[in-house]
Amino acid sequence: MLTPADIEAVGARLLQRGLLDETALARAKQAADRSGERIDVVLSRLGIVTEADLAVTFADLLGLPRVTAADIPERPVLADALKPTFLRANKLIPVADTNGEVTVAMTDPFNTAVVEAIAYLLERPVRRAVISPAEFERGFELLYTDAVANSGLAVMAAEAEVSDDDVRRLMDLASEAPVIRLVNELISKAVEEGASDIHIEPESSDVGVRYRVDGVLRFIRSVQRSALPAITSRIKVMAKLNIAERRLPQDGRIRIPVRGTDVDLRVSTLPTLHGESVVLRVLDRSAVQLDLPALGFAEAMLRSYVDLLGHPNGIILVTGPTGSGKTTTLYASLLLLNRRERKIITIEEPIEYELPGIRQTQVRPAIEFGFAQALRSILRHDPDVIMVGEIRDYETVEIAVQSSLTGHLVFSTLHTNSAAATLARLLDMGVEAFLIASSIRGILAQRLVRRLCRHCSVPAKISSEQKRWLLDASPSAGKHPLSEPSLLRAAKGCRKCGHTGYAGRICIGELLVVNSKMRELIVGRASERSIQEAAVAAGMVPMLSDGTAKVLAGETTIEEVMRATRAIE
Repeated sequence: MLTPADIEAVGARLLQRGLLDETALARAKQAADRSGERIDVVLSRLGIVTEADLAVTFADLLGLPRVTAADIPERPVLADALKPTFLRANKLIPVADTNGEVTVAMTDPFNTAVVEAIAYLLERPVRRAVISPAEFERGFELLYTDAVANSGLAVMAAEAEVSDDDVRRLMDLASEAPVIRLVNELISKAVEEGASDIHIEPESSDVGVRYRVDGVLRFIRSVQRSALPAITSRIKVMAKLNIAERRLPQDGRIRIPVRGTDVDLRVSTLPTLHGESVVLRVLDRSAVQLDLPALGFAEAMLRSYVDLLGHPNGIILVTGPTGSGKTTTLYASLLLLNRRERKIITIEEPIEYELPGIRQTQVRPAIEFGFAQALRSILRHDPDVIMVGEIRDYETVEIAVQSSLTGHLVFSTLHTNSAAATLARLLDMGVEAFLIASSIRGILAQRLVRRLCRHCSVPAKISSEQKRWLLDASPSAGKHPLSEPSLLRAAKGCRKCGHTGYAGRICIGELLVVNSKMRELIVGRASERSIQEAAVAAGMVPMLSDGTAKVLAGETTIEEVMRATRAIE
């Protein structure tokens, strides 16, 4: 889809080529604004610029090859995988399948969403080329007229694809005022309530809407089942997705102003039994504190972690399950390091927040651009600090280790339950013990627990069993005497916290610093238990103890800490 920047670029290129003047361009823009049509369509319809000239301009602007009638193959390419009705709807023709790469000729080369969908379907890279509408019609007729006329294929296509009438109907539904108001209201309310995700979930009788607030799903409302096509179509239009595709998952992104602040939404659709389920990840930069002290880490742990950031090289890992705040911690770490004299590059999937002064790149598995491939490439860009969104395989960790040993400070994440377990996980991935010992500087394992609402929390009454648990779990219990019940608080619920008793979240964690003793244990392939004991002896406060300290300080509850740490007990 043409963005405002694309429109300006197309207009400038047409002016440069002498195909129209400023007056004609201004007249076309006004006509496009009134009709809601794309400016290239208006230029062609008004006879200001020919379709052939537009195709040449698109190819020149985007640096893409131009396909003419002479380039159309004699037989359909990938006929079994790409149906004629799909190609007709998107006005594209596959023209080559060589060396594992597919080339598609498109009348609209700005429609990158359909290219990504094809790449996802075929599991191989897809290269764009430009073809004029007239040449597309001739090529399509030559290749697919007989296939579409075949009754059997026509029936199959009708069952599998959405008709042009259906597409027009969905576009009309998405443009109606009531559905626009509903979708905007759901997004605005989610931002106001501090939700991280919006879940739109179709059932047999209605559509449920839930928000994830402070890590917990909260039911918001039900919507009539008949409204589902309009809602999903509206969201797809906003995210520049294919509204006609309802069989495959799609991913997109929306940027929308809410209360005067731009909010990014990561959109994901998923076909389910009762229709398409949609999840919108809310990325509200103004609601996220990318500041290490504000994340809630214990003061001593934070000092040790900041000391690790001062190393010129090595690997620092942040571990924990999905939704434990790892990315936020890494972003805050990078911003602390961000200086004019340092070059910082990140590799992410996806990029959640834009960090000023930091070069950020996104992996694209559909075109075989993963973490390992990206890491190899960015090393040629002379970075000082590198962030790899996640270590998933041996190839990525191997390059990360090599990078750290050649003078780079590398940050990454790993899905493990504890800091000590991370070292065992790296060994299981096939990394040599001596390389782990020489490259890893420290491992921060963390979880998020809900913070008690400061407006309504009440003094807690604890059972004798809970009292024993607190004493056993916290070596520092003596600093927070249980005889002072005012320090222990419980959730109550009020209007300000949505009657949950909690508002916001804080981190609990444990920081394993790799010292000389730890390196000896790693090289000797010591057990996870031995490494844990050595880390505690060296001053590491276990995650459970860190959480208990926050309970004793009245910041959270026993139930929250138990929920977050149950897997590592």
